[in-house]
Amino acid sequence: MGDTNTADTKESLLLSKWAGTVTRFEELTNQLSDPAVLAQPDLLRKLNKERTEIEESAQLYSAYQGLIRQLAEAEHMSKDPTLDLDLRNLASQEAQSLADRRQEMEVQALTLLIPKDPRDEKGTFLEIRAGTGGDEAALFAGDLFRMYQRYAERHRLRVDVAEANDTGIGGYKYVIMFVEGKGAYGLLKNESGVHRVQRVPETEASGRIHTSTVTVAVMPEVEEIDVQIDAKDLRIDTFCSSGAGGQSVNTTYSAVRITHIPTGVVVTCQDERSQLKNRAKAMRTLRARIVEAERDRQEAEIAQARKAQVGSGDRSEKIRTYNFPQNRVTDHRIGLSLHKLDRVLEGELDEIVEAFKQAHANQLTSESS
Repeated sequence: MGDTNTADTKESLLLSKWAGTVTRFEELTNQLSDPAVLAQPDLLRKLNKERTEIEESAQLYSAYQGLIRQLAEAEHMSKDPTLDLDLRNLASQEAQSLADRRQEMEVQALTLLIPKDPRDEKGTFLEIRAGTGGDEAALFAGDLFRMYQRYAERHRLRVDVAEANDTGIGGYKYVIMFVEGKGAYGLLKNESGVHRVQRVPETEASGRIHTSTVTVAVMPEVEEIDVQIDAKDLRIDTFCSSGAGGQSVNTTYSAVRITHIPTGVVVTCQDERSQLKNRAKAMRTLRARIVEAERDRQEAEIAQARKAQVGSGDRSEKIRTYNFPQNRVTDHRIGLSLHKLDRVLEGELDEIVEAFKQAHANQLTSESS
């Protein structure tokens, strides 16, 4: 009985918030046709931006109301004794299909009603570092790097490697990639944490399963206006590139190392042949790291006062296990297991990402009820 009441309360709260969004959408629509508003460009832009942000939710609510009416009609027909059995059965099947669609719409609405993180639309830096497990950890870091590359490509995002230290056998001690495109940070921000892999190494003659870890950190791109870096606080060193790169390798000082003296943050970039391009890439990475370090410091101070939502997001927390013998991937934060690890590593991450977002939305709704 208690679970039913809780579910009813959550549904009522959702519908109330959803209806409120529709009311606001209608208010904004009226305001945007007001001559007094049209005469104020700044206000016009502000109201139009707010209307655009809630338009999808308002349109979905209209479709939802229509579906509710169809569902009530189908349920009535399925129980109407004056209709023949075949027609009642058909109506019952239709009612079940509409009920499933109703649940899908409510999940979609939950996601839309979560307050937007203004950083979600930004590009993002994604750092992958081999943890415990030696060569196996480095190999898995390579697997994750390629997984995120494919996932980004599926969403038409561009990937640019900012810094990497490869092992020469397909693995990486670390790799830092910049994912560029609308919504990149929003897609990847929940990947931060410890990723654990369980598999039998090719060099393991006895067939024993090894467990290794890789850490993933996700940081939104930071615009220059977000963090002020004084030139006198920087030490910039140049040196010859190492590794593959053609005739210019070890003959020109194109690689760049930038040290931010106050924080001790060091960034190296030697991906490009041009020192200027390497310097620009390194500065972009440096800004992101400094802001993320400051954000981590602030969050640590208020961690005791802030209620965790879905998982703490702490980077020391194991968030996911990739079990090769069982072809299974498990996200421990939401208790989701999928037996299609091979496809996940091909970049099919949407099911996990969307399930996490839904769990987060449900958690937020429960906390505000």
